[in-house]
Amino acid sequence: MNSTRLSPTLAFAGIAAALVTTLSACGSDSEPEASSATSSTADPADLYSVESNMPAQPAPSAAATTCPTVASTGGTPEWTLGGATGNVAVTGSTDTSAPDVKVGTPFSVTETQVQTLQAGDGPVVSPTATVSVCYMGVNGRDGSIFDSSYQRGAPEQFPLTGVVPGFQKAIAGQKVGSTVAVAMTSADGYADGQPSAGILPGDTLVFAIKILDAAG
Repeated sequence: MNSTRLSPTLAFAGIAAALVTTLSACGSDSEPEASSATSSTADPADLYSVESNMPAQPAPSAAATTCPTVASTGGTPEWTLGGATGNVAVTGSTDTSAPDVKVGTPFSVTETQVQTLQAGDGPVVSPTATVSVCYMGVNGRDGSIFDSSYQRGAPEQFPLTGVVPGFQKAIAGQKVGSTVAVAMTSADGYADGQPSAGILPGDTLVFAIKILDAAG
């Protein structure tokens, strides 16, 4: 995100690349399809913009200047979750690898759920902090990656007061350095959809997040 966009409009992802995933079949016809994201860039989309009258927050000091772009494969998922429909398996990122999110589509939840994949040892993040994170967002309906700072190779900075509720729930209360995942309901994401990102009303969203730093 360009830091100049934080005021007066607090943008969560700034100019984000919309990504397309290839779904791979898994199991019999009676089982949900499992998808693992392989992406190609499409037209940029301006996602997550939220108006706010909150005063400007201090920016975190950059704990890292890059996000790894290639996911490691073949490891044991750190979080598996069966939803109201479908399922998801998440392996968090490391210093050298991006997260891996596999979705048995269509995946949906009726309640937002947060899982700490790897606990950090930094300070606890407040609900009003400005954070620096690497993240990947996956649509549970079809398994597509709709936004990823890992794909762009650089972290994003934004205040938690300017993001969708599910993203704030995932980060607030965690420690800096933690890797977390969240499966959020449509109400905690985009109840009305976000056409520029291919998100429809009712879509469950899954995020894999690495908290690099926080201030405020």
